Amino acid sequence: MSIAKTYNPREVEDKWYQYWLENKFFSSTPDEREPYTIVIPPPNVTGVLHMGHMLNNTIQDVLIRRARMQGKNACWVPGTDHASIATEAKVVAMLKEKGIDKKEIGREKFLEYAWEWKEKYGGIILEQLKKLGASCDWDRTRFTMDADLSEAVIDTFIHLHNKGLVYRGVRMVNWDPQGKTAVSDEEVIYKEVNSKLYYVRYKVTGIPDLGVETKDSILNSQDYITVATTRPETILGDTGVCVHPEDERYKHLIGKKAIIPYVNREVPIIADEYIDPEFGTGCLKVTPAHDINDYNIGLKHNLEVIDTIADDGTMAPVAQFYVGMDRFACRKQIAIDLERDGFLVKVEEIKNKNGYSERTNAIIEPKLSMQWFVKMEAMAEPALNYVENGDVRLIPDKFKNTYRHWMENVKDWCISRQLWWGQQIPAWYDDKGNYVVAKTKEEALERFKIQNSKLSIEDIKQDEDVLDTWFSSWLWPMSVFDPSVCGKVGAKGNADVNYYYPTSDLVTAPEILFFWVARMIMAGHEFRGEAPFKNVYLTGIVRDKQGRKMSKSLGNSPDPIELIEKYGADGVRVGMLLSSPAGNDLLFDESYCEQGRNFANKIWNAFRLVKGWEVKTGTGNNQMAINWFDTRFNEAIIEIEELYKQYRLSEALMAIYKLVWDDFCAWYLEMIKPPYGEAIDSETYEASIQFFEKILALLHPIMPFITEELWHEIKPREAKDCIIIAKYPSTGIPNKNLLSEFETISELITQIRNIRNTKQISPKQGLPLAIKTTNDSLYVNYLSILKKLANIEDILFTQSAKDGALTFIVNADEFFVDLGENIDKAAELDRMTKELEYTIGFMKSVKAKLSNERFVANAKPEVVESERKKLADAETKIGMLKASIAALN
Repeated sequence: MSIAKTYNPREVEDKWYQYWLENKFFSSTPDEREPYTIVIPPPNVTGVLHMGHMLNNTIQDVLIRRARMQGKNACWVPGTDHASIATEAKVVAMLKEKGIDKKEIGREKFLEYAWEWKEKYGGIILEQLKKLGASCDWDRTRFTMDADLSEAVIDTFIHLHNKGLVYRGVRMVNWDPQGKTAVSDEEVIYKEVNSKLYYVRYKVTGIPDLGVETKDSILNSQDYITVATTRPETILGDTGVCVHPEDERYKHLIGKKAIIPYVNREVPIIADEYIDPEFGTGCLKVTPAHDINDYNIGLKHNLEVIDTIADDGTMAPVAQFYVGMDRFACRKQIAIDLERDGFLVKVEEIKNKNGYSERTNAIIEPKLSMQWFVKMEAMAEPALNYVENGDVRLIPDKFKNTYRHWMENVKDWCISRQLWWGQQIPAWYDDKGNYVVAKTKEEALERFKIQNSKLSIEDIKQDEDVLDTWFSSWLWPMSVFDPSVCGKVGAKGNADVNYYYPTSDLVTAPEILFFWVARMIMAGHEFRGEAPFKNVYLTGIVRDKQGRKMSKSLGNSPDPIELIEKYGADGVRVGMLLSSPAGNDLLFDESYCEQGRNFANKIWNAFRLVKGWEVKTGTGNNQMAINWFDTRFNEAIIEIEELYKQYRLSEALMAIYKLVWDDFCAWYLEMIKPPYGEAIDSETYEASIQFFEKILALLHPIMPFITEELWHEIKPREAKDCIIIAKYPSTGIPNKNLLSEFETISELITQIRNIRNTKQISPKQGLPLAIKTTNDSLYVNYLSILKKLANIEDILFTQSAKDGALTFIVNADEFFVDLGENIDKAAELDRMTKELEYTIGFMKSVKAKLSNERFVANAKPEVVESERKKLADAETKIGMLKASIAALN
């Protein structure tokens, strides 16, 4: 047999991925098997693969491949999200480079360009996922603006509007001046920044003029009141000044008027308990158009609303001053002018938090705007119950508290976006501003004609806005299978949605727990009467080894495709999982990928070793080794399956890693390896090949490429006899006695090897071994293994200590190695004395634990029994060590 000396991922990965595709191994159709379904969190159509995608999709692929091998009908649905804001920005930038203005070409032509851009660049990330080995059912690939998915979005809007859950109104929203659209609360990223607090004084009317105060005077003289603000540019939109009703400094001013600088607007001085007397001067300038808290105060006190900042972030004509100037340029200029004109008292350096648009990174402008909203309170209650009742399991469950907090404090969802790329809102307006909600213009006209029969089709126009991208993706677990069930309560649905829904697992990031996961649960309850998934595995954030979030701006994020080319897809997958505990941030280091590559090489070399042996007919003396590894494998499978059930994938990988590297390679293969130049017996060889097949099957979900390659190298196979659909290893009952015996034997071998290393004795030199034990048969049964792995030339059973021999203890047995002149009695006495001191200390700690009545009463019986065994072993060991020290003396 000829197998390459080293594993070359480049020669293997494309070959097998194409083979899997050609043989439809990823494809799924409903049948009699148990379905196992995952829908991919659709990446933005603008996106390229980053480390977060790598982690998320590696986990999904591990879960889907494992389910497929377990005989389930595994279906992983891929797709992309149209990402309204990000995509429109890309297309606008592309057109700008061509000298084309979006507004000049109009909506229809712009959308032609947008679709052209999507077809050219929109599939990049899905192609990159194939390099990772993602076994998605690519025939099922969906896009949130596919015609039938878009229709589902429109039907959903109409349904919720007819139900009274969608409404239109003027509300304070998060405005993105760069994208020129509203964004949801969840799309605002708050960052702490260095800022300034400006103290500005307003003249108060109705108080005798005592003369002009200088800027160095007290903050609040009799005829001035001083406010503190971080946004002096909004002064031009002030319509009130507010103080706390119990603040003695200002009680006499409540009900009087203040004059806003420059615009000379008289505004009322009002009182409200919202005000914090300790912040700033205890006086708040109220700008209802540019702050949500000011807006709420304005509603309560019936204050005028003056919107002084335009949609693009410049000062609007209504501001009267600085018109057309950018809001931040205005801030600098008005501060200069206020100081010049005696209104600015002082400026303090502070830190505060600014909201940034997640999509464009522009600083958010709180802004009153006419928008469409979804009432969320009624929809949130059943979505919370699913998680509270355990119908939807959040992993790790620490996120239940976060989820509960969000759902109990839910706000109405602003779903309209001032964009052209997306599903256009199905609302239609007549020439008087009245509107109806309808699926088509013709249907809208019929509804308008009930009130005005003279209207024609030319008299009505559709709402210019599109729906929030999340308004399409909250339907994703249903719409990818049957879009027609969305927007229709009680719809029968097609065979796909009835078979695959609800899905099994969702793998996503905690930061979208509310505005995607929770909303999918709401939509699933509304249209299917059940949650859309059973388990939600929440990954952590991928950070560098310094703990910084990976980003292009920091330059600390490696290119995933370059990592795959360097270490192979299997190596990178292992690297991602090694450092990925569920729900905790991943401190990524490229060395993990190197470790993954080394693991692949270890497996490859182990295979080459086994396949390189000459085989002779017959049986050998390796039955103990075969029996041990068989039962060790069964023990490992039980542990690994339990870890998978708990979604502790990183720990499951480490358990497999140790099974392969330590148990199989370091112990089993060493035990059975024939002497150089000799053949191995056929019985041992066949057992070893079967073990290798089981190991490959266990590894396949994590390392799909190398396992498929070696699966076919083991023996000739039929075209569809591939590991991707091979049977996943089943659990057996481990022989605990055998495992315990081997633990003793392996510890004995390790101790003897350590003696050789520390005493610099050649591995080729045989050593005599005397054993003081009450169980001679244990060591007799493993005699051949002991002689082979520890190079013991002679074994003697004794009832007394061996004077002058090097002594050590394993469990309750004592061992003596006579090194003759090689032993350093002083060093050995020192070693045993230290070991005795440690064991006495250990015994005391165990005794203290067992003397604690609460521990004994509350701990599990097996835990208490384990501690008692530790105590007994320690007492025995202390006795042996004392005797050995005495003998050596």
